[in-house]
Amino acid sequence: MLDFLAGRLTGEVKTCKRLVEPFVGGGSFFFSSKPRWALLSDLNAELIDLYLGIRRHPTTVWRVFRKFPSTKRAYYQIRKRRPCDLHLSERAARTLYLNRTCFKGMWRHNQNGEFNIGYGGQDRRWVITGARLLQVSRMLQRASLRCADFEPVLEACKEGDFIFLDPPYRPGRRDMVHDHYSGGKFTFDDHIRLAKALKRASRRGARWAMTTSGHPEIVRLFARFHIERIPKGTGEGLGKTSRNSGEVLILSFMEKRP
Repeated sequence: MLDFLAGRLTGEVKTCKRLVEPFVGGGSFFFSSKPRWALLSDLNAELIDLYLGIRRHPTTVWRVFRKFPSTKRAYYQIRKRRPCDLHLSERAARTLYLNRTCFKGMWRHNQNGEFNIGYGGQDRRWVITGARLLQVSRMLQRASLRCADFEPVLEACKEGDFIFLDPPYRPGRRDMVHDHYSGGKFTFDDHIRLAKALKRASRRGARWAMTTSGHPEIVRLFARFHIERIPKGTGEGLGKTSRNSGEVLILSFMEKRP
């Protein structure tokens, strides 16, 4: 996916004054594209605290992360801890630990707003290193971080901004809980709200690119823009690559294909 996007978006990132990501999630586009400056936003407060903690205190986050026990029992004990009772570094380390040891790196909350994914083992945990957190911290110095709904973030975008969006969805589904970082449901009404906000941003001179579901009703919201199928993606199965991803790339800055 990143290779596919790089061929189409590298020039936009290099020439923009600011990269804006209203659904930053795992941040793969930001970290791979290395913009001069960025605004990274997400509605998931625990995710934004993870980035804030790593940016400010990477060494402390790494020290706490390393001390967490490597057992299933410990996982559920750490999962029970309330983020509001922890310092920023502890909150960041907890989120990083849960993400690396939960089932397939999923992120989901119950109706009480509590993270509720089951244990997945330690295999993915030690891909993270202290050196890597320092590198991430340095990169995040070039970014503002904000916990917010996408709409006020987009309303502040103007000429010189390049917006990259990967909103919550499952390919082919109209309404679905995001598999990874979202804390709630992103409905078709949210897609309508997003389309309207992007059109307003376009009128202010902002340029944008979005990967989203190829569901006909979603695609219809962006009929005036350039739309192309993404050949490979996540498909229907979590963590599985498909040659028919069901996803599309929508661009505000190219001629619409006939």
